[in-house]
Order: sequence, then structure tokens, then C-alpha cells
Amino acid sequence: MGARAGPGGMILAWLALLALLGGRASAGCAEEGRCCPGRDPACTSTGWRVSRAYGTCYCDEACQRTGDCCYDHAQACPALPCIVGEWSHWSGCAEQCKPNFRMRTRSVQQEPQNGGEPCPPLEEKAGCMEYATYEGQDCGEGHGTFPAFITTSEYSKERKRRAANPRWSSETEEFRSYCVEFKTETLSPRCSMENRPYARWMQYLREGYTVCVMCQPPAMHSASRRCSGDGADADRDKVLHWQAIGNPFCYGTWKKVKEVEECSCPQVHSFIFT
Repeated sequence: MGARAGPGGMILAWLALLALLGGRASAGCAEEGRCCPGRDPACTSTGWRVSRAYGTCYCDEACQRTGDCCYDHAQACPALPCIVGEWSHWSGCAEQCKPNFRMRTRSVQQEPQNGGEPCPPLEEKAGCMEYATYEGQDCGEGHGTFPAFITTSEYSKERKRRAANPRWSSETEEFRSYCVEFKTETLSPRCSMENRPYARWMQYLREGYTVCVMCQPPAMHSASRRCSGDGADADRDKVLHWQAIGNPFCYGTWKKVKEVEECSCPQVHSFIFT
């Protein structure tokens, strides 16, 4: 028994048979010059379908789902994915001297065509808190001892490059970063329910876990050279409070384990004071 012919060979055989029978030659999308976005009932040709039926076939994007594309649709109307540009720099915080959001964006350089891969998110947010007003005045020491405002360390490098506080540009012994290890005691249910892209890091907060929180110069108070809520004078039995930047309903308590020079927790359990 001979080898089974592939799809291309079958189509050529059908076309030859149609010609012998005096039927109309297959047109397809290429000959008609048609490739239509979305669902367009008027975007048609006459010829073989990919389903091996002959007659009216379609050259729109929807034909891939309905299975009535012309035989040459994939070649005549190739799928092109969305292409986006680089992320912009992070914006400033939306409000002064209080927890809020910052944002970065990117633009579409090529729209998806013919069922190509759709565009990824064009906007990204992250929790933030400014340390000076737009006029350059210090926000002051008014945050109090509690709670500790924390965010993901994922944005730490960007923060280093773009921090407005001049102390950051040349870290000295006077304003050197330090890390505090805490053991989480309680947290609100909203932390584990968080699925917004800029706040998914909150899902890694778990009761009983040890987490590391870095205190960096931009978050230090100018007088104390400490970060709010770091438990500087607290013993191991004192319950301290924290709140996640970006979701005021994600908060909890923890106890200080120790202060160290360098953080050693895994990335998903490493955070920064804001």
C-alpha cells in the first residue's frame, strides 16, 4: 500500500480533479487579496476550505475559530504577534507624603494581526511613598512608630537609580542600609487574595514565615536614620505592625528576630521599608 498523501498533496489532487470536471479553479485569499481583521462575513473567496469542502471560504481572523478558512489562509494571512516597546521610567508617587502608587507604561509598536499573540499589559503599577513634597520640603517624621510600610524588593534597583533623596547617591556610614528579620504572626485574608499584577507579591506573606525587610536611605528619617516600624527598641516578644503598600487591606503583625547588615531571605520573602 502506498504512503498516505499529506494535506498539500490532497489539495492539489482535489484541484486537479475539479479542473478535469470543468469546475471553477480555486481562488483563495491570496488571489482575492483579502485578509480581514476580526469577524467579517463579507471577507470571502471561492475555493477549497481547510475542512476539505469546496465553495465559499473566508479570509477573516474569525475563520480560524469557525473552521471555514480558505485553504491558503495561513500562508496569505500569517499571524503576526503584538510587539511592544520598552518600559518607561517609573513616575513619581501619585500623592505626597502618604502611601500610594507609581506607574510606568509602554506603547504598542505592532498591533497583532490575523489572530497573532495579543498585547501584554501596557501599564504597570507599584506601591510607593514619597519622602519629600513636590516643592522639595521634607515630609517630616509624622509617620509614627507604627506601622511599618513595606513593598516588594523587586523594584529596589529602580528605586536606587531614581530616588529623589540626595543621601542615596553616595551611601555613607551615616546613612548605611540595614536589614531586619521578622517572624510574621498574623495577616489579613486580603493579602493572599491579591491578584493585581503590581500587588501579587503580597501572596508570599504567610503566617509563621521569616521575612527580611531592607531599610534603605530614602526611607530613613533624617534625625533617627532609621525606618519607621523597624522595631529598633523592641525585644523579641513585642508585637509590631506592618502594612503593605498598594493594598491598605493587606496588613498584619510580626515580631522582630534580629537586625543584620545584609538580607539573606529568598527573593519572594524579601521586602523593603517605604
